[in-house]
Amino acid sequence: MRPRREIESGEGAGTDRGIIRSAPAILALLTGLNLLNYIDRTVMAAVVSRVQSDLSISSFASGSLATVFLTGFFITSPVFGALADRSGRGRRKRLLAAGIAIWSGATIASGLAHTVVSLFVARAMVGVGEASYVVIAPTFIDASSSSGYRTRAMSVFSAAIPVGSALGYVLGGAVLHSHGWRAVFFVAGAPGLLLALLCLMIAEPSLPPVERSPNLRGSLDALRSLVIYRRIVAGYCAYTFALGGFAFWAPKYLHTTYRLDEGYAGISFGAVTVAAGFAGTMIGGWLGDWLARASKKRLHSIPVYAPAPSGTEDDGAVAARNALLCACAAGCGAPLAALAILSATPRSFYLWSFLSETCLFLLSGPVNIAILRSVPAELRATAMSTCIFFIHLFGDLWSPPFLGLVADHARMNVAMLLVPLMFFVAATIWRTARTSNGLTQGVAVR
Repeated sequence: MRPRREIESGEGAGTDRGIIRSAPAILALLTGLNLLNYIDRTVMAAVVSRVQSDLSISSFASGSLATVFLTGFFITSPVFGALADRSGRGRRKRLLAAGIAIWSGATIASGLAHTVVSLFVARAMVGVGEASYVVIAPTFIDASSSSGYRTRAMSVFSAAIPVGSALGYVLGGAVLHSHGWRAVFFVAGAPGLLLALLCLMIAEPSLPPVERSPNLRGSLDALRSLVIYRRIVAGYCAYTFALGGFAFWAPKYLHTTYRLDEGYAGISFGAVTVAAGFAGTMIGGWLGDWLARASKKRLHSIPVYAPAPSGTEDDGAVAARNALLCACAAGCGAPLAALAILSATPRSFYLWSFLSETCLFLLSGPVNIAILRSVPAELRATAMSTCIFFIHLFGDLWSPPFLGLVADHARMNVAMLLVPLMFFVAATIWRTARTSNGLTQGVAVR
């Protein structure tokens, strides 16, 4: 990480009256909340076997709990993106705080559910609340960080994904045995209600001025014309399909394949994910910033579709190089994931999973920078929300129930082998994001 003074001198320093002004403080708060975000997402996977037993539901219906969550998440994401891009300073942080309060309250409500319907409603509302946060928080980090360290800052933020996901497994496994599955959701949801208040104290980073606020239709038309953005999102869809299915079913796969205790399976898989995810995201952040600081000659040697008109050709080159980094990471992670699934012992499963996840989480920071830097500055919240919409619509919205459906009719390892296949598809698509020829001529935002 960079020194404090370098962060505070970044583009878009805080300009409103919030108490939390320095970029390190903003990054720390938003990273902590991202940690809670992913804990709340993944605790269901850690207790899904017990929920199935108590509520008498099939593997397909259990997988659909993830689909219901994602439905609320991705459907409302474009709405929050458009609201954020059109909001003045001070309003975006209120959207942020409201989302955190909603998802935290809905997590607690998940533990109070006594029917399948009430549980489905609670998980859908968790998705609605998280949509606001996930759309807006990255734009705060991008705007408050100095140019040579954006990927590293985004990787710190993204490190909460594997760590939070892993803590969800660990928390779920630990509390499950001592207090039951309902208590898991109470413990996971309560902290967010308190931290939501801190977001109201953030001094919002300023954004570049625009002539007028873009409407949603005009913003989407502008994004559709950017080829590199489309390809980055397409690769992200395949990656999310694979990662979502693997994350949801891995603890049960360990339980059914190697006869591990379900609580231990969640804790052990969580530990592997923490170590691999943290290592991967930090390495990815360093590599992404190294690419960003490469010489102009090397950057411009790659033909790209550059964002326009308020972006720069350098932004397009940075986006393309980060997309290439994503392709390399996913390409290395795919065969390692296959080796994990085909392992004969749990020890070898953990070894190959660690190596695979290290590669796959390496792209967590770079993919967000690629998305944000492939579009004009005034469209970044909309670009992030549109990406979220599509990666869930064509990604992990379907993968948990689909893998569950395959597992209901075949062996679990057959279903899990779809995971490395989709990682390879993602790598192939991201590879094409740097081979685009020509430049856009400018995008009018209506």
